[in-house]
Amino acid sequence: MSQSHAHDHGHDHDHDHDHTPTVTSANERKVLLSFFLIFGFMIVEAVGGVLSGSLALLADAGHMLTDAAALALAYAAFRFGRRAADSKRTFGYLRFEVIAGFLNAVTLFAIVAWIGYEAWERLQAPPVILAGPMMIVAVLGLLVNVLVLWIMTRGETDHVNVKGAILHVMGDLLGSVGAIVAAVVIYLTGWTPIDPILSVLVAALILRSAWKLLAKSIHILLEGAPEDASPEKVEQGLMGAVPGLAAVSHVHVWQLTSGRTMATLHVRPNTDEEARAVVKRVDAVLREQFSIEHATIGIDWNSDAVENICSLQPTTGRDDHSGHDHSAHDHSGHKHGSGHDHGAGHRDGDGHDHDHSAPGHKH
Repeated sequence: MSQSHAHDHGHDHDHDHDHTPTVTSANERKVLLSFFLIFGFMIVEAVGGVLSGSLALLADAGHMLTDAAALALAYAAFRFGRRAADSKRTFGYLRFEVIAGFLNAVTLFAIVAWIGYEAWERLQAPPVILAGPMMIVAVLGLLVNVLVLWIMTRGETDHVNVKGAILHVMGDLLGSVGAIVAAVVIYLTGWTPIDPILSVLVAALILRSAWKLLAKSIHILLEGAPEDASPEKVEQGLMGAVPGLAAVSHVHVWQLTSGRTMATLHVRPNTDEEARAVVKRVDAVLREQFSIEHATIGIDWNSDAVENICSLQPTTGRDDHSGHDHSAHDHSGHKHGSGHDHGAGHRDGDGHDHDHSAPGHKH
């Protein structure tokens, strides 16, 4: 082959190409039920915050909004995950979850900014706060969060979106506790500044969740590799675990959505005869060690003498070709200085001998 990316796609199509995550109907039901409980009480808490004059309750309602959004994203991921890919969207619709997460994070930053501004205003001029209604709503909020946490931890909890939703609800428990503490302090001492102070603490919890969500969604949208499956780790892992593998190159790893990892890469076997077996071993290691569910594996044949340079690699990376020692070989297995003497003659196709060492001969 004469192209710079000359290779044979050794992608093993024996593995399952079903992009639907393993999600039980019970998982969907508990996520949907938890969403309605959280979203419904979020409205109650927001109304209670307005009527009682408590910013801590309003802040906790904002935190419950983050929980509701997390549950909605989890449910959407389950539903969209079942939609088949089509000719226009060959990866399906799973990335809607990531786009929604990005928009959710931006909204949460706006909520945090509003809580901070309102807290500052209330510290300057503390309003009247009704501690009794505030206490009732805060306790009910705590009970709702405990109920949702109980529902979410029943059955299978390994799915990445279910884990995320559980963490959100656990964080919201702290917000409810903060509102209860503020209500108790106001009821016993009448010191109302505790309300905006604790609301800022709740806002900090929201900010932490929003920042993580924003960073994660941007990382996925930028085709970022998972932390435990970076190209360097994949290359090292394959070289250490796959017998008969001479080199790994062109490694690109990305996430389709949270917990769904894809990869493309080239492999060069020690001998061309081992290619099929090496590809099967590489595919197995990618699945078992790096949770890469769909890998496209190209073969760099030893008989191909064209240097194989990745066009997506940074310029500095291309100079050293990903750290491989090209004094011994390049990505396609072409040997330098091992029997290919440019100072010696060779015979061309018409049987004529050419002496490259002769004066005036140019390449």
